[in-house]
Amino acid sequence: MAFSGTQLADKNIVDRRKAHRNTDVAKAVRRTRERLSQREGNPVFERELLKLHARAMINTAAAIPLMVLVVMAGGAFAGTGPQIVIWAIITVACYLGLALIARRVDRADINELDAVGVKRSFLLGHFVSGLGWAYLAAIECVACQLDQFTVLKTVILLLAIASTALISHTLRGALFMTFALPVAVFAYLTVNMAMPVEAIMVALLAVSLGFFTFVARHMNRSAVMLLSYQAEKDGLIGELETAKSMSDEARRRAEEANLAKSRFLATMSHELRTPLNAILGFSEVMGNEVLGPMHNETYRDYSRDINASGQHLLNLINEILDLSRIEAGRYQLNEEPLSLTGVVEECCHLMELKAHKKSIRLVQQFEPTLPRLLADERSLRQITLNLISNAVKFAPNGSEVRVRVGWTAGGGQYVSVKDNGPGIPAEEIPIVLSAFGQGSIAIKSAEQGTGLGLPIVQGLLELHGGEFQLRSKLREGTEAIAILPPARVMEALPALPTRQKAAAGRR
Repeated sequence: MAFSGTQLADKNIVDRRKAHRNTDVAKAVRRTRERLSQREGNPVFERELLKLHARAMINTAAAIPLMVLVVMAGGAFAGTGPQIVIWAIITVACYLGLALIARRVDRADINELDAVGVKRSFLLGHFVSGLGWAYLAAIECVACQLDQFTVLKTVILLLAIASTALISHTLRGALFMTFALPVAVFAYLTVNMAMPVEAIMVALLAVSLGFFTFVARHMNRSAVMLLSYQAEKDGLIGELETAKSMSDEARRRAEEANLAKSRFLATMSHELRTPLNAILGFSEVMGNEVLGPMHNETYRDYSRDINASGQHLLNLINEILDLSRIEAGRYQLNEEPLSLTGVVEECCHLMELKAHKKSIRLVQQFEPTLPRLLADERSLRQITLNLISNAVKFAPNGSEVRVRVGWTAGGGQYVSVKDNGPGIPAEEIPIVLSAFGQGSIAIKSAEQGTGLGLPIVQGLLELHGGEFQLRSKLREGTEAIAILPPARVMEALPALPTRQKAAAGRR
């Protein structure tokens, strides 16, 4: 059941056979693109623009009424009569109603807004508020103390038009709905006077209304563009988050599967090696004719081939199991004080026969008086044998392999094995260091192997806290360096002072 659940979860992440399971991100991006292709009447942006307009009306609800009250106070001081007070009351009441509409829209859920109905309500509210400005345009002050009352009304209307253009630009048509009637009333009453100043005022108001309408339209387009950019940003962030989550989940499951594979192989050591040992033992008995002679020479050759193939398969299984145990974290280090020089020298003696078959000379360069290391002898032996075996395998006949042991610059110790074989191209070094990876030139010029030697070396050095470096130049040779950290070096104990030596002698 656990396996089926995992398989189902994997299909939910990526399933090539069922494309509809993998289209969530594509649908989100498509919706974002539709929002970016904003046109008039798009309900998504219409709702957002109406929300912005409602917030603007609420935030500036006191601006225009305050200006109206200031004008009313000035008019009352100038003796304009009760008409200016009536105008102020009507205008403030209209803007109060518009603020109530904006408050209701601001509190509503954006997804539940009726864009058409709310827009009609706002435009109607602006038209009603324009009635107050039309009443101001119709006021005539004959007995007041202001000689240029028409000019004063023009200035007030200009200020109101400019303020409304800045506040209501997110609602298309709001400025025209508010001041079309006041400007028309002002023009009708002023033109009848047939005075040049009043005609200039009418022209100024008409031009100003057209100009600020254009400005408001441009600001509306800028607001739509900002909403588009914000929608694009939100959509891309959502897409990246979704893709990242899917990638992280897929990577986690791949790591779990790889770890499960490594654990499985690590536990199969006994089950794989036991039958192979039987095959090797019986084939060796048959090939050596321990229990009696075999009169058929072909059978003897078969038994030797079986033994050689079994030995090769056992070596391959041992390498796979070693790498699997390292990856699964089940490789146990038996740490003890040992001499790196002694381990490497012993490995060179073991590889001399193989090197002699290809007329390769092993040159040993060991730094004297190296202190002991706290490490696993089996691991260091396997590291050294793998490096020397690779060098002998790829070195040409009659050449030499140089093996060095010494200090690192940081106080650690290293083992270096250098050959003058075909080398490795720089772009193939990561392949060579991966499991089952082999360089193209090495495959053509030498016998093929499993490609697990260097990954095992890397894993064993990482368990020791060390580092592995592979330096190679094409057709010039390769140098493999295994570095052990300074923390593994066991320094000699300092000599006792003279007084302590004398006290120790008396005891």
